[in-house]
Amino acid sequence: MSTVRLAAVSAEFGRDLEEDFAVAERLIKEARADGAQLLALPEACLGGYLLSLDADGRGADPGPPPLAPDGPEIHRLAALAGDMTVIAGYCETDGTSRYNSVVCVSGDGVLGNHRKVHQPLSEDADYASGDGFAAFDTPVGRIGMLICYDKAFPEAARELALDGAEIGVCVSAWPAARTDPAPDLAEDRWKRRFDLFDRARALENQMVWLSANQSGTFGSLRFVGSAKVVGPGGDLLAGTGVGAGIAAAELDVAEALETARRSMGHLRDRRPDAYPALSATTGAAAR
Repeated sequence: MSTVRLAAVSAEFGRDLEEDFAVAERLIKEARADGAQLLALPEACLGGYLLSLDADGRGADPGPPPLAPDGPEIHRLAALAGDMTVIAGYCETDGTSRYNSVVCVSGDGVLGNHRKVHQPLSEDADYASGDGFAAFDTPVGRIGMLICYDKAFPEAARELALDGAEIGVCVSAWPAARTDPAPDLAEDRWKRRFDLFDRARALENQMVWLSANQSGTFGSLRFVGSAKVVGPGGDLLAGTGVGAGIAAAELDVAEALETARRSMGHLRDRRPDAYPALSATTGAAAR
């Protein structure tokens, strides 16, 4: 058994790619100095998110710059990652389509990529939708990635768990409530939902969970921060609160999963025949 140090970021990113890379480089260096082997940066950290969740509130903003998954910007991110595994959100271009995507890299290159499937409000006016979920192997373990609203759907995280994901990573640009926002961001109801989803997805799938999020403001949006590391029992291992920062925790992932699943294995004890309305998934068994 061996331990791994996992870290998730709460930070502010905007349209200027050079500024975003400067922030990412600083955070990667800080996490490396702290011994982190896996670092999750927020959704849309390369180029910023949307100025508003309403299409008519975005004005003439062209949106985030579209980047190719094998382009120079992703290669630059991989070079910064070096011996670490780094996850970051970006706007992916594929022909005439743009996707809200997240990429996982190390110094060896791209390890995995996910296109956001579930789109809130008018996000579909700017992005095409992804169409699936898959886990992949990395130097720190088998990872499954989600983006923001994806985590509101239990089926998404469950699909990753059934595909053998040991570590779930959800990157977000999750804002505070649009109506009647709480004066104290820590008491905001959308922040409460954000935290509940993180802990529930970890617990119901008995997996380690990293949650990264934007902080500060961008356009009309005020983000709730709240990056965290959650254990497979739904326990909060580290968190940033609503401010900027890095949440980091060290644990033996394999041992933590084995312990959580020893008595009650939520994946092992599923009864797909009892809920036929859900599509039967034939992924890998719980590890």
